[in-house]
Amino acid sequence: MQFVSLSFLLFLLITISIYFIVPKKFRYLWLLIASWGFYYKLSGNLLLMLLAVTVISYISGLLSGSSAKTTSEGKRKGALITGIVLLVLNLGYFKYTGFLLEIVKSIQSALGLEGLGEIAEIILPVGISFYTFQAIGYIIDCYRGTIAPEKNFFRLSLFISFFPQITSGPIERAGNMLPQFKNLADFSHDNMRDGLLLMMWGYFQKIIIADRLAVLVNTVYSSYKDYPGTVLFLATVFYSLEIYLDFAGYSNIAIGSAKIMGIDIMKNFEQPYLSESVAEFWRRWHISLSSWLRDYLYIPLGGNRKGYVRKLINICIVFAISGLWHGAAWTFVFWGFLHGLYQVAGILLKPAREKLLHALNADSNSFSLKLIRIIITFLLVNIGWIFFKAPDFKVSMYMLKNMWTITPWVLFDKTLFNLGLPEADVRLLIPALIVLTIVDILNYKGISVRKKITKRALCLRWITYILAVLFILICGVWGPGYNAASFIYSSF
Repeated sequence: MQFVSLSFLLFLLITISIYFIVPKKFRYLWLLIASWGFYYKLSGNLLLMLLAVTVISYISGLLSGSSAKTTSEGKRKGALITGIVLLVLNLGYFKYTGFLLEIVKSIQSALGLEGLGEIAEIILPVGISFYTFQAIGYIIDCYRGTIAPEKNFFRLSLFISFFPQITSGPIERAGNMLPQFKNLADFSHDNMRDGLLLMMWGYFQKIIIADRLAVLVNTVYSSYKDYPGTVLFLATVFYSLEIYLDFAGYSNIAIGSAKIMGIDIMKNFEQPYLSESVAEFWRRWHISLSSWLRDYLYIPLGGNRKGYVRKLINICIVFAISGLWHGAAWTFVFWGFLHGLYQVAGILLKPAREKLLHALNADSNSFSLKLIRIIITFLLVNIGWIFFKAPDFKVSMYMLKNMWTITPWVLFDKTLFNLGLPEADVRLLIPALIVLTIVDILNYKGISVRKKITKRALCLRWITYILAVLFILICGVWGPGYNAASFIYSSF
């Protein structure tokens, strides 16, 4: 039951309708039933594994919490470590067994030893990376005393399995969600309106733009040797936009779905491609993951408290792990490590940049220098996405080597209309991307387009709403012959 389906919209309508009818003190139970049903529809019997993760989190949280009756620090720490190890082993089995066995086979082959036989495919439970990190964060927060352990098993279950975020996040914190589940909000017209507008914007990002870009990108990557340099370069740019709009679209639909019920989920994106450095990019991209890695990995490793060199090493470790979290392949690990190297280089070169600006008497806050930094940051991130998208290093290196060959005629000889997407769809992308750019720039400047719309006259508001819905229904990539693509991050 993908978010971009009528079945999900029907499910959401039924869930919300019953939610506001059920007595307030039982609403969290209804949300839990709906969430478990949603996950069962996606993963079948793997719902039992989700329940096992919840049980581990519940017990470990109670035993490791600062208010636990077991006052021994050693026992509390033992409960913390045991819970984390069990959750990591569970994630590792489902996500990394095949990867590790492939490494073993490669080593055996290099040594001339008889290799392992065929490796049975292990089905990856939907959203396992997201709800596992969410559960680990809960246990650590209990141990630190940031929150009190949740004694209501069903309420904790709802936190771990809440249906809008179960498949692709955002990776929420118990300190934000559990208090909301204990005191669920009443119906609000403002929440309903804001939630629906967020969902519409998410659908615009996903099925108007991202799914169209996906066709172009997949066509080029599937036959990358058949295309000249500029097409290869455009394919990498298109993928940068595709993965942003795909994931941001999902996040907006998830946040909007919860908002209708008066539940606030953290923002996951803040115009990441307007960042002036890779470090800033990660403060704006997948915010829930980057902040999770900062709080539960970077700081425990020592952060920047153990010296300059250790700080740089910690950055590289954290981002290499981030890459591995995204996918069980060396290309993902390298992608993450590359982002770590970008940031290390940025830190090391900062004094030289400042001296150069001082020597040139240049204003670092001038529009031209800001624009240059944004372009350079985008190109660096764009190069990284090549390793994220390509199936192996061979394809990645080919793309990286050949995409700089300038072949500008492809922009005018209708080559772009022969990449698997009808001409009308390619032309539709242009105004859609312009709208996206304008909205992102306005949001970057602190101007909320959604709030501006809601302040217009009633007649203008409803005209805008109706036209937006009609545009998405008519131009969205869904329905017979299209079958909108699943969200990219749901595979992680």
